[in-house]
Amino acid sequence: MDLTQFFSGLKVVELASVLAGPAVGMFFAELGAEVTKIENAATQGDVTRRWRLPGEDTQREYSAYYCSVNYRKQPIMLDLLSADGQEEALQLIREADIVLSNFKRASAQKLGMDYASLRQHRPGLIYAQLDAFGEEEALPAFDVVLQAEAGFLYMSGHPGQAPAKMPVALIDLLAAHQLKEGILLALLHRHRTGEGSFVSTSLLEAAVSSLANQATNWLMEGFIPEPMGSQHPNIAPYGDIFYTADQKPVVIAAGTEKQFQQLCLALELPHLITDGRFAQNAGRVVHRTALNALLAPAFLRHNRAPLLEQLHKAGVPVGSIRNMQEVFERPAAKALIREEKMPDGTLSRRASSLAFRITAEHR
Repeated sequence: MDLTQFFSGLKVVELASVLAGPAVGMFFAELGAEVTKIENAATQGDVTRRWRLPGEDTQREYSAYYCSVNYRKQPIMLDLLSADGQEEALQLIREADIVLSNFKRASAQKLGMDYASLRQHRPGLIYAQLDAFGEEEALPAFDVVLQAEAGFLYMSGHPGQAPAKMPVALIDLLAAHQLKEGILLALLHRHRTGEGSFVSTSLLEAAVSSLANQATNWLMEGFIPEPMGSQHPNIAPYGDIFYTADQKPVVIAAGTEKQFQQLCLALELPHLITDGRFAQNAGRVVHRTALNALLAPAFLRHNRAPLLEQLHKAGVPVGSIRNMQEVFERPAAKALIREEKMPDGTLSRRASSLAFRITAEHR
């Protein structure tokens, strides 16, 4: 199945900037939809055009950040504070199937770009609204603010040190997933009934819904997760980092008793399997420090590559800690690279937003 043509003929107008909303637009663009990105000339367009690395070419119109989520789109600058700009935007929306917006709702109403106004121009329209905190709290925010408000920042970092934000705007991406899932349901609903829909989510709701086991640790056990570095509150050794003889870091995720046993055998520490402190996961969580003190010297007796090969064969989840260059040396990562010339001629490169495949059943 050719996913690049899956949504051929679908028209999307993007009234969104930064990361979450544009990530949704790029999802549809990669699947063949015609995505027009309207940027407000009155505010100099999407702010990420100017979010550059210190050494990045300032003469380029588009920053690397901007390019990360604006693949296969048609960007257009319109002065949305002017009548002409609003009318030009409406001409595009009258033919659109989906409108994506992260405008503040009051601002959208003033511009005539809210759902109630646009549905009058385009019956059957699917309008997807992204807020920071939800309809009732029209507060400004970027991803790191939601990392803080949703508990992620409190849990991150190391004990006794300042919290550390995630190096990717993951809350934005989680919200993008929620919004596009809602849009896909709205498309199915329109296919069945012909009716349009208003779809909405917020960064806060997306973040809280993704707290998973950390939420249930609190909701069921009254446990407030504290910073643990990369370690796991319920499993050991899991997320623990060790260095090998060639001074290369590895991370271990022994989530089952068998995996822990195989780890001990590979490290030539069979006695740990029957040690009362470590025989069961519950004990290993309690005695994590003592366990790691015994594991660390054993890792230092092996070089990383042969040890990883041995552990992989034994079924032990273990990984190299790779920098970005090393990540894109992996064939699977290379296969996700997408290239495109931007309207100013800049060759942009990014990772695809599509990390799935569909194989149709042919009869």
